[in-house]
Amino acid sequence: MTLAVSDRRTIPAAPERSIAPNGHAADLDARYVAGMRVDVLNYDVACGTIAAWAEAGESRYVCVSAVNNVVLASQDRAFLDAMNGSDLTTPDGTPLMWALQLLGAERAERVCGPVLTAEVCEMAARLGIPVGFYGGAPDVLDELVRTVKARSPELRVTYAYSPPFRQLTETEEAAVLGEIAASGCRILFVGLGAPKQERWMAERVDALPCVLLGVGAAFDVVAGRSPRAPAILQRLGLEWVYRLVHEPRRLWRRYLLGNPRFVRLFARQLVEITLARRTGRMVSRAIARQGVVGGARRLAAVATSADGGQGEDAAEEASGRERDRHAA
Repeated sequence: MTLAVSDRRTIPAAPERSIAPNGHAADLDARYVAGMRVDVLNYDVACGTIAAWAEAGESRYVCVSAVNNVVLASQDRAFLDAMNGSDLTTPDGTPLMWALQLLGAERAERVCGPVLTAEVCEMAARLGIPVGFYGGAPDVLDELVRTVKARSPELRVTYAYSPPFRQLTETEEAAVLGEIAASGCRILFVGLGAPKQERWMAERVDALPCVLLGVGAAFDVVAGRSPRAPAILQRLGLEWVYRLVHEPRRLWRRYLLGNPRFVRLFARQLVEITLARRTGRMVSRAIARQGVVGGARRLAAVATSADGGQGEDAAEEASGRERDRHAA
């Protein structure tokens, strides 16, 4: 379904933000997990960044990344480029949050799709930012729109469309992009699932004057079609077990094959980092030793020129003592 466009009311001015050349917010910290960039942030920062871009009418896209994204990115360079080309990438799962913390981002927090969807909708309702939804089955999409409108009656949903489960024709594609642009929505939630939604956003971001927010299964969760795991399983990083039990046929390959691959990828990264640090320390020590020996030799040269060579033996002795002390 496609909803009619409603009139926009005055929106508060967006706060100024520092933007890097590739569009990524320059004032955000980030880490690379097995080669894929993940930002260090929380819900407040994510919502504020999205709001600033939306109010300014900028074309941006935001990825909500789980372990599965990292695994897919390690196997598909085009998908890796789509992920690293995003303007913002949040750590959707607890294991990815732990990975960021192990890489030195001690304050990293989980920013998952269902919660981010709900909070962005509440924020959009407060600020008068029109939103839209693209993806999901027709009945799920209808229930999703009813749910977010019930939670935030002032939310302006100006676009909602459930695309067919096939590739759109060029005519259909052009019509969809035109309808999204004409709807006036400034935040478009995309629920196509990984890796389809990330590729879809990366390929179309420049054609749409809005923030594209890829939230995947959040459509089903927010609509009440898929239950969330108990909080204790989420904290323990075992939400995937709960989902696997509920959807074994669809998710067994992702979790039983993908999760071990992620562990191997990240373990190798940690080993490489540890070896690089040790090598760096060894190089630093070698440079320091060369500095000590070189200083003693320069001293010997000065002494030799001053006393006709009598100080050379003493300087060499001093150099030996310095080497022994440094080694100790």
